[in-house]
Amino acid sequence: MSDTYLVPGLRTPFVKAGTFFAKNTALELSAPIAAAMAARAMPDFLVWGQVIPDPTLSNIARELVFEAKLTPDLPAFSDVMACSTSFIGTIFSAGMIGKGGTHLALVGGAETMSHVPIALKQDVADRIVGLFRKSPADALAVVQNAKPDDFNLPFHGWANRVSGRSMGEHTEDTAKHFAIARADQDKWSLTSHQGAIKGQDDGFFKDMVLPFNGVDHDTIPRRDTSLEKLAALKPAFDHTAAGSLTAGNSSPNTDGAASIWVADEEGLKRLGNPPKVKLVDWEIAAMDFHEEGILMAPARAIPRLLARHKLKAMDIALWEIHEAFAAQVLAHIKAITDPVYRKEKAKVDWDIGPSPWERMNPHGGSVAIGHPFAATGARILSMAAKELGAMPVGSRAIVSVCADGGQGTVALLERG
Repeated sequence: MSDTYLVPGLRTPFVKAGTFFAKNTALELSAPIAAAMAARAMPDFLVWGQVIPDPTLSNIARELVFEAKLTPDLPAFSDVMACSTSFIGTIFSAGMIGKGGTHLALVGGAETMSHVPIALKQDVADRIVGLFRKSPADALAVVQNAKPDDFNLPFHGWANRVSGRSMGEHTEDTAKHFAIARADQDKWSLTSHQGAIKGQDDGFFKDMVLPFNGVDHDTIPRRDTSLEKLAALKPAFDHTAAGSLTAGNSSPNTDGAASIWVADEEGLKRLGNPPKVKLVDWEIAAMDFHEEGILMAPARAIPRLLARHKLKAMDIALWEIHEAFAAQVLAHIKAITDPVYRKEKAKVDWDIGPSPWERMNPHGGSVAIGHPFAATGARILSMAAKELGAMPVGSRAIVSVCADGGQGTVALLERG
């Protein structure tokens, strides 16, 4: 089997929901990204995702082929795995590359958290559809007289269906379970913003961010933030004195689209022979999220991946860990470095040794950059591929994204 490589893709700037891209759909955000990527090289297939569904689209990937004016004979399919959507799309593609005559895949995702469909409750929807078959006028009358109780309103944001609780509420449980202090969360958030701002100032993002609607950079990183300002914010999910997650140490609702290339040797040639960043292996983990929180699966996947390759933490030159919340990242670190947790929860008895967490998210993470659900996997993998591509041959990276439902995806990359 031939090796598979990741090449950084393009993305829109990431902006807070309800601001610069508030009038744009996920398809509109995605189209210029796909068009610009295809102008570099036409892929053999396209994989694209969206977590918050657009009820007018049954396959956003195929619609993107037409919206971006790509060749109509380009196969395209959609995927979804909550926040790991474009990450799992990358893994899907890696399994397909080199087979069926394919050498290059365009993978990505988009989220417009400014546009959230409001659904009718099932019994109301069924009644309206039934009436339309008999009397459209009566059906319209039901629609016109609809009451608030007829709708599934998002009172709890993007709540998990099983628990009925939001990711923030679940992560408050995680923070308490692992004794993650508010001050440490704020410190992590500040470091994330500082890394993102440094990346902007150094031009790190310049060749990865495609201007859209007059915006040419991520607008969420804050130059003026400080520990004092972060400490002054009120808890956002647990409003008691025990609450520690705030708007400042949590990733914000974000609009944006992102992409990445997946290629074999032939695909790399079509892209102009960029630096080789090999996708060595991956781990997909799932767990009962009632145990310690809904976003903890990567803390089990990472030790398994390290153990399988007999790697210590110090063997990893770069860590890119998705920051849904600062508390979740700190809980991951605490769990991964605990030998009891590794043995009992990850089911591996492997000493990872000292942990160089200063090598994590050098250009900021989702707390500062933003988190459009389906786009985050492509964003974080692209950043890792670019960072690793500038390192010596043999350097390794661990990339991780947690996802709703108690799942997570982790990849091991190596500079070729």
